Amino acid sequence: MDAVTAFLNDPVVTRSLGAMLSVLLLIGSWQKLRDMVVFAAAVDNYRLLPESLVTPVAWAVALSEAAAGLLLLLNDTAAAGAWFSLALLAAVTAAVVINLLRGHTAIDCGCGGLSSQPLAWSLVARNVVLMGIALLAAREGASRPLVWADYLTTVGVVLGLLGLYTIANQLMTNAPRVLAVRR
Repeated sequence: MDAVTAFLNDPVVTRSLGAMLSVLLLIGSWQKLRDMVVFAAAVDNYRLLPESLVTPVAWAVALSEAAAGLLLLLNDTAAAGAWFSLALLAAVTAAVVINLLRGHTAIDCGCGGLSSQPLAWSLVARNVVLMGIALLAAREGASRPLVWADYLTTVGVVLGLLGLYTIANQLMTNAPRVLAVRR
């Protein structure tokens, strides 16, 4: 158990997780801001807000994603960015869960652009993993200074994690289509 704690306290781990989450949030925010009409329609499809609040909430979510992503990039604000991203992920995951419980699954998740990813419990599981990453990224990490090799390791870890995330997301998007063809 001490080895796991030491590993999770390593600043390379906390910085890598924070940087990966930052990239995901910034890309998601950019995709939403790039076509706010599409994202506002996705927010409206959740049927959780009165019509007058859909567009302001859509803007608030997209800008909050950008803010959390930017905060995660800087050492001095990384912990605040992690907590902010955790709150944001919890809110959007709650919206997904509400609609899943309603049986309202044939809508795009609105995760970024026109993903065509319908609501599913796998989306909730993905977001829970991202919330766990946010919690780990919020840790201060050990107080050892980072050296140049640590930065190279961080870049490699971030690229690897982003690749895994992309693969998992694509599998979640394609799964309903594959299952429909098999029926």
